[in-house]
Amino acid sequence: MFKKNTKHLQPALISAISELPEKQMKLLKGSWASTFYREFFCRIDEEAFAKLYTNEPSRPNVPVNVLAGLEVLKAGYGWSDAELYENFMFNLQVRYALGYDRLGDGDFAIRTLYYFRERLGKYNIEKGVNILEEAFENITDAQIADLKVQTGMQRMDSTQIASNIVDASRLRLLVEAIQRTHRILSESDQSRLENNYVPYMKGSSGHYAYRVKGKDANQEHLQKIGETIYNLLGELKEDYAEEKAYQVLERIFTENFKLVKEEVCPKEEISSGSLQSVDDLEASYRTKAKANYKGYVANITETCDPENDLQLITKVQVEPNNTDDDQMLAEALPNLQKRTDLDTLWVDGGFGGEASDDVLENQPIEVIQTAIRGPKSDPNKFHLADFDVQKDQEGNPIQITCPYGQSVAVKLARTTGWQARFNPDICSTCPFKKEGRCRTKPQKRDPRYLLSFTLKELQTAKRRKAYLAHKDDENNLRAAVEATVRSTKHPFPSGKLPVRGKFRLTSMMIASAIYVNVRRIWQYEADLAFAV
Repeated sequence: MFKKNTKHLQPALISAISELPEKQMKLLKGSWASTFYREFFCRIDEEAFAKLYTNEPSRPNVPVNVLAGLEVLKAGYGWSDAELYENFMFNLQVRYALGYDRLGDGDFAIRTLYYFRERLGKYNIEKGVNILEEAFENITDAQIADLKVQTGMQRMDSTQIASNIVDASRLRLLVEAIQRTHRILSESDQSRLENNYVPYMKGSSGHYAYRVKGKDANQEHLQKIGETIYNLLGELKEDYAEEKAYQVLERIFTENFKLVKEEVCPKEEISSGSLQSVDDLEASYRTKAKANYKGYVANITETCDPENDLQLITKVQVEPNNTDDDQMLAEALPNLQKRTDLDTLWVDGGFGGEASDDVLENQPIEVIQTAIRGPKSDPNKFHLADFDVQKDQEGNPIQITCPYGQSVAVKLARTTGWQARFNPDICSTCPFKKEGRCRTKPQKRDPRYLLSFTLKELQTAKRRKAYLAHKDDENNLRAAVEATVRSTKHPFPSGKLPVRGKFRLTSMMIASAIYVNVRRIWQYEADLAFAV
């Protein structure tokens, strides 16, 4: 049964806190714990979590703000659950941050925290809503309002993160999937299919892969394993098709093998979204800057107005790492626009593309890229960005002006997109045309100089124009977001989080961002106090 926690609003007259000497009391109230209690713990809307509990008369829940606070501290410090529980029991700062002033209050079994995470995950599956994410955004919005943080200018960056999975080879992954199906079989089925399983049950999947030496041997084993899996899928389908282990085996066969004239053959190229671990079904594969990654990508957005003395993280996203940056930008924009006064967003070259272009169309938001994706254009030739295009209210081009100043109407062609035809008399006197810089060309039956382009090219030109306008700015507002990204990943060695699955990784990255914001507010207030 859900019950709101109000006990922390009435401090005990005699407690471990009240008995502290004046010096220690002053240090405690000036520490991060006091800021955490005020800026996060007290701002949690516990009613938003009530849907996780029954309405039937029963034992009251452990306070939601305590459990959520523990999740944030776990991520902020990179603690294991054992370390988290130990600090909750004996660390006076932690207890003060969670509204307790006596060491004996609020005791609960550690499994209560596991149940809380399970409820959050189950609700996310059923409703598609991460309640912790909603709490983070609501609390951040309140902090922004109270601290008068300007949100018109923001910056965004992504980073690779890994879940708690083994970096398994293709061969090892296949054998592990076979071994997992063996565990779900009845004794009679294990006996009946013994010949299929025997080669793969001697030791772990890692031991099996270790014994295979050489590229040719590896290919031979892949072939045999593919045939084994194909046979097992047929044998087990009737009785085990609803089992998770069977479904994983079926997926891994589809992703790694193909049937050629009823013969099983290993695929030479495998999709980046293929299974990377039997324990994490959402992790994907990506090669970036010649480095290989398995897992997820986290996208962080924060304020960056130079007039702010304090910058706060406003948005955290986590997706499989084969998700394009541009797609995450497109998904984040509606939420950021609704919650904040966003008008200028600083990003790097990976964030420009069709997905965000569609969202940005007719929106009063300028996206400034500090780099442009794709090959460099010829500096001796004009780019479409060098032309000035006028649009109507629907976003369609109606007029274009060339670098020489000639303006003409733009019309829609049937097959080549949009076209503009320039006066040949004016073009013949253009110094840019004589230098070979202009991209327009005369046609065989029409002496006018033709310029053809698509809306996609026009959007690319728009991004390029914004990039060139700010290319030489001394103050690169995007660069500092990389430090923010590092601070959210810092508690996790090598960027590997101690959890699995998109929901758990999202929740942990959000919790880390909450803690970063709290620490920033604490430092900001300390600087103000020192200045006075």
